[in-house]
Formats: sequence, C-alpha cells, structure tokens
Amino acid sequence: MLLTLRTDASGKKVCSVQTERKIKMALIVQKFGGTSVGTVEKINHAADRVIEEKKKGNDCVVVVSAMGQTTDQLIQLAKEISSKPPERELDMLLATGEQVAGALFAMALQNKGYAAVSLTGWQAGIQTEAVFGKARIMHIDAKRIEKELAEGKIVVVAGFQGVTDTGEIATLGRGGSDTTAVALAAALKADKCDIYTDVTGVFTTDPRFIKGARKLKQISYDEMLELANLGAGVIHPRAVELAKNYQIPLEIRSSAEREEGTIIGEESDMEENLIVRGVAFEDDVTKVTVLGLPKSTTSLSTIFTTLARYNINVDIIIQSTTEDNIANLSFSIHTKDMEETYAALENNKTALNYESIQFESNLAKVSIVGSGMISNPGVAAQMFEALASDQIPIKMVSTSEIKVSAVVPKEKMIRAAEILHRTFNLEKASSAELVQ
Repeated sequence: MLLTLRTDASGKKVCSVQTERKIKMALIVQKFGGTSVGTVEKINHAADRVIEEKKKGNDCVVVVSAMGQTTDQLIQLAKEISSKPPERELDMLLATGEQVAGALFAMALQNKGYAAVSLTGWQAGIQTEAVFGKARIMHIDAKRIEKELAEGKIVVVAGFQGVTDTGEIATLGRGGSDTTAVALAAALKADKCDIYTDVTGVFTTDPRFIKGARKLKQISYDEMLELANLGAGVIHPRAVELAKNYQIPLEIRSSAEREEGTIIGEESDMEENLIVRGVAFEDDVTKVTVLGLPKSTTSLSTIFTTLARYNINVDIIIQSTTEDNIANLSFSIHTKDMEETYAALENNKTALNYESIQFESNLAKVSIVGSGMISNPGVAAQMFEALASDQIPIKMVSTSEIKVSAVVPKEKMIRAAEILHRTFNLEKASSAELVQ
C-alpha cells in the first residue's frame, strides 16, 4: 500500500495511490485531537468511540494528537534551554507528545479487552520531506498497518510526524495530525475519516465569539478549504486538500457529544438559498509596504522569490505605480513573521533596489466564503457596503471565485464578523439544514 507525492512534467505535485488491499469490511480512520485525549478519562471515553466502530465489524485506524497542552509545554521547556532551539532537536522533542498519547490510547483499548497496537509515524511507514517543523508527507508504506489490521488489532498511529529518507524524525507542523489521518485514509483506501474535536461540527462562524453561529450539516471541500485557510481551526487545510484529491469523505464530530457532525464532501445543494456559507476571521495580520521599487517585469518575482527562500507566506498583494514610473508594493503576512520578513528584505536590499519598508500591524482579516458567490455578482459590493455602514475601514482586499477577504483594524474584527454574518443571513437555516 503506497501513497506517493511526485512531480509531473509541468512541475505540479501529484499524489498517487497503489494498493493491493481487498476490503471485506469498512475501514474507518478516526482522529482525536489534543483536547479529546487531554486526560486519562478522556482517553478512555475516546477509546469507547473506537470500540463502537469495532463492534460494527469495521477495521479501525486511530490517529492521535498530543495530550492537551503537551506540545506547548515541550516548546516552553526547549526555550528555557535555548532561545532558538535547533530545529532537528525540537522535532525529536515534539514527536514524543503524540507517542505518549498513542501508547496510552492503545493501553486503554487493551484494558477494555480489545487487541491494539500503537505505532510511531515512522513505524506506520510515513515518509516526509527533509524539512523540520513543517514537513510534507511524501510517501506512505502501510504494510505494517495492514499486517496489524489483518491480525484483528486496532492500530493507533502517532500523528504529526514521520521520517525523512535519511532516517531523521520530522514533524508536520500545527494541525499535522489531521493531515496524518487523511493521508492514511487515502493510502488505505478507507471508507471514511472522522475528525473528533472539541466542537460538534463546522459552524457558519466561530460560535465562541458570534452568538448567531450555527452548525452546518454539510459543506463542500472547496468551501471548507477556504474557511480552513482563512482561520477556521476545526481542520487543517492540507488535510482538506488531500481529502478532496482522494475523495475521502470527512466528518467533523465532537468526541464528547453523541450528535451528528458536519460532512465535508462534494458540492452540497442543501442550502441553495444561501450565497455565503460561512464567515472566517483571524488576527495577527501585518501589512508590509515596499516603497520605491524600479518598475520592471522582474521586481515582483525577485521580491517574492526572496521571501520564499526564507519560508515566509505572503497573502494579499497590491501593487501601485506613481507618475514617476516608480512601483510601490504592499502585501500581508502573519505578524509572527514580521522580524524575519524585515531581515529577508534588508539582507537583499541591493538586489531588490527599493527605497524603504513600512509595517502596519494590529490588523485582522475577515472573510466570507460560499460557492454560491460564483453565480451571484455583487456579493463583494454588499460586503463592503455593510462594513462601511458601520464605519469599519478596509485596508486591503482579496477575492477568489468563492471568497472575499478584507483586512480591517484588529479591534474591529469581531464587530465586522458579526455584521457580515447578519448581512448574509447565516443565522437562519433552511429546513434541510436544521440540526436537532
């Protein structure tokens, strides 16, 4: 059983699956997040959810995150040793969090009378690229998992980790356990992948901040991918992308509640009356403006190639040209990357040939998402009008077929989200979407 990431003739990365497994029963991959395995009591409760699937005659592969705040605690320990811990050693350290959770989970299953085995990422055959801290899965050899399943065991895999081709432990970054779960589901040709978390599903917006938020029964891969990229933290974007590529049905469910979750799959027509399906928001946005660039066909590529070498993610981009044929370039970054962005630009100032750099922090991004926007013009105008009516200034704008984002002052973020949620009637459900 192999999952391989390769590069085609055009340079695009393409995944392929090879399998010899003949499924005689359903195979379910179940992923439990840190809050779902944060205590021994919660681990036992999660184990019961797995046993329920096993009693139905299904094969079960479980992927676990580290318990509760374990990862943050390990990072803090590392920083007490060094202000900038070596990336390799940090991955060695952080990988232990998921291993602890996996071993305890397997013990809980065994204690309840079910055969189980815990595997590290490398024991599970997960091979990654050689990038510490945010590696991508390149290849999965699931022979060991297949062997354990054939023996009737429940297989518990430590998420968030794999091994490079030189035998080094590498972690996948925040949300990496989601990616592990979906990648394994693809490699094993699983019938379904359930993501258990501390919420009951995907909501129209964050219910912790917006009172009118409601749970969606169904959402498309594309819509979920946009929401995940825009700050909706229920599932990692890479996991959604992988699920879409392999057509793996996902369900976001609560590990504590016994209610149905949100199905992520192909385009849904459950709410044809809703143009917008969700509102996402995230803070810690910084606007970077590079002033006095020579107007040339290579200026943009040179700047963003430079930033890419420093692994800096750039979001919204705006370019303007003065009467003197001088270009000014603005783009948004995560505030945490501001120091490194400054260093990248300053260290290459001669090559980039700009005059000065400006930073504007204390910003946030508010976005609307919905596949209905494709066939309904004027949605962006409606969004801007709603924000303007409440005197919320817009610093930057970005659009796609199913998304419109606006950068606003950080202190206006929640208010902007509330206004947009109400403007697009997201608090009202159609009869088909009502959840008990």
